[in-house]
Amino acid sequence: MSKPISAEQSTTVFPWLIMLLMSSVTFVGLLSELMPSGVLPQMMADLNISEVQTGNLVGYYAIASAIFAIPLITMTMRFNRKYLLMILLGGFSVSNIMAGLLHDHTIIIILRVIGGICAGVMWPMIAAYGMRLVSEKEHGKAIAVIMAGNTLGISIGMPVMTYIGNTYGWRTEFIGLGVVILIIAIISLFALPSTPGEKLTKSSSPFALLKIPAVLIVLMLTLLGVIAHYGVYVYITSLVEEIQLAGGIESALLLFGIGSLISVLLAIKYTDQHLRVLTIAMFGLLIMSMAMFLLLGGVTGMGHVAFFIWGLSFGPLVTLLQAAVSRQVETAKDVATSVQSSVFNLSIMIATSVAGILLGIYSPMSLIYFAIILAIPGLIISFFAKNALGK
Repeated sequence: MSKPISAEQSTTVFPWLIMLLMSSVTFVGLLSELMPSGVLPQMMADLNISEVQTGNLVGYYAIASAIFAIPLITMTMRFNRKYLLMILLGGFSVSNIMAGLLHDHTIIIILRVIGGICAGVMWPMIAAYGMRLVSEKEHGKAIAVIMAGNTLGISIGMPVMTYIGNTYGWRTEFIGLGVVILIIAIISLFALPSTPGEKLTKSSSPFALLKIPAVLIVLMLTLLGVIAHYGVYVYITSLVEEIQLAGGIESALLLFGIGSLISVLLAIKYTDQHLRVLTIAMFGLLIMSMAMFLLLGGVTGMGHVAFFIWGLSFGPLVTLLQAAVSRQVETAKDVATSVQSSVFNLSIMIATSVAGILLGIYSPMSLIYFAIILAIPGLIISFFAKNALGK
């Protein structure tokens, strides 16, 4: 078993290998959540359900994360971080493998909820776990590296998994991911440092955090940014078909992913120094990409450029928002990030539900308008949020 990293080591050497291993956890966590988005038609046909029902498989996962994150993070604060992560990885693995083997839609929903519960604890916990292994001045860097798995899941994982799903069936995709998660769990058991939990105090409780104005601003930015992005992303296949993008969904996801990868590399380097500027840019690029879909989506090549710019905006989303909320507290960062993570996942559920309603009434382009309407106030709030995001 690995030995804990000492405080002295953490202030002098950035533990890249450990952070990259943690990044692999967020990589598979992202895939576990969004996989149905890339194989909607196959799941619809196999399970005999509607497009909205299939999209809701992402939504159920997200709402479970939102509901259970705060209470479970609070309950597990005293648990050793490493062994808690092992339990969560086991939950991810089993829920995906079982979903790939079963044919009952209702049971698959239950399995998605189990996966969502695990995600609700994993996302805020692993960010705080990583921050405890480095010096305070490298907290943003640690979050950015760990959450890069989220972006790599979009840029590399989703196109690869979508290809596997389209070629070998969605069930192979789910079972394969479950096996990969199991392998990551085994490696983590031997490689990750053992870190004790923390005591929860009244001053670091979720209710105390909600009294901090800067925290409320970050939560509002989370709500606006996540609903805007995911309202379109969950039904990305419908958008691709609407604008008749050359190369189809694989092309869209690849370009989106390349943009995401570039922006997350910038986030790793600059989040600690330029959080506010990056947040403003994130909302600005989102508005720009959505406007391009509206005005130029049907023009040869321009839809591809729009997907790339949208990826630039999407890449640092998780990193920036978690870094922002973690700045507002000195201790119990798990609780702070769990509050933000709950709002994040609640926002995904809202995005899925509202987008599903819009898609049932209007064309996929209505989702673009929806994203722009939300992103504009996000841009304005980010510009004036110097206390929450820094200068």
